[in-house]
Amino acid sequence: MSERISILLCTYRRRSVVDTLESLAALRAPQGYTIDIIVADNDTSPSADHWVRGCATSWPVSYVHAPSRNISLARNACLAMARKRRSDWVAFVDDDEVVPPDWIEQLMRRAMETGADVISGPAIARYPQHAPQWMVDQDWHSNWPELRAGNGGGVQLQTAHSCNALMRFAGRPWEGQEFDLSRGTSGGEDTAYFFVLSHLGAQFAISADAAVFEVVASDRLHLGWLAKRRFRMGQSYAASASGLLARTKLAGAALAKVAYCVVATLPVLPVEPRRNFWLLRGLLHLGVLAGCFALPQPQIYGGAKDQEPSPQRIRG
Repeated sequence: MSERISILLCTYRRRSVVDTLESLAALRAPQGYTIDIIVADNDTSPSADHWVRGCATSWPVSYVHAPSRNISLARNACLAMARKRRSDWVAFVDDDEVVPPDWIEQLMRRAMETGADVISGPAIARYPQHAPQWMVDQDWHSNWPELRAGNGGGVQLQTAHSCNALMRFAGRPWEGQEFDLSRGTSGGEDTAYFFVLSHLGAQFAISADAAVFEVVASDRLHLGWLAKRRFRMGQSYAASASGLLARTKLAGAALAKVAYCVVATLPVLPVEPRRNFWLLRGLLHLGVLAGCFALPQPQIYGGAKDQEPSPQRIRG
């Protein structure tokens, strides 16, 4: 009997979801598996309905309207449908990404090799021609997953990102786990979700060969957007520390790293690429410090400006 892999795709006012679905239509299913696709529309009106239903795909596609401009609610709607279907596996991908035909095959191959429960792959950014050169050279928009090393041989909590991941699902201790609604407009809900799975015993691995590709929208090509994102990433990372002692230790380490980044920034203030590099690193650690004290996270997603990007020429 075939095992089911449900691909979970949340969308919000992005025509690029059509490109994502077209790339998913070309997926090859690993031998012994079937694929279906679940799309959750997070807009207040079902604006993506005609885009989703107008796509001809090789795999069954289900559309669910999950209105609230809160990505966690849309992700939970996808998970609810996967639970209803008793999906053996779920895979996560974003609505501004395209996948190669062997994407699921590569993720599943790594799962079989390692026995891991969560497999992550890279999300590689494709930059428009007008992207700042320092941003392209430092590649701030790509996501390269990595496993955290344990301190002194101990086991560290792991996490993953919903831009590219495969996860064992039906019958697992985390089958009923949901994404945190309070993080649904700031981002970082996926980081916190996978930290919980790590607490529940999930094992993590990485497939470097299972890359997806993302066109960077114009409104994300400035320092201000990256600064908010890095600060929020730091706040989300703080979810790995549970208990007062762990948070105190993490806050102390983050404060030292903030101080180091400040010192490193001062001599290179006139040099934009190096200044921005240290500024963004410092904001990540400042976010960790803020997360340890549970300060509110900035809203990055779900606002009126988070809409369909204009057509762009892409760097090769």
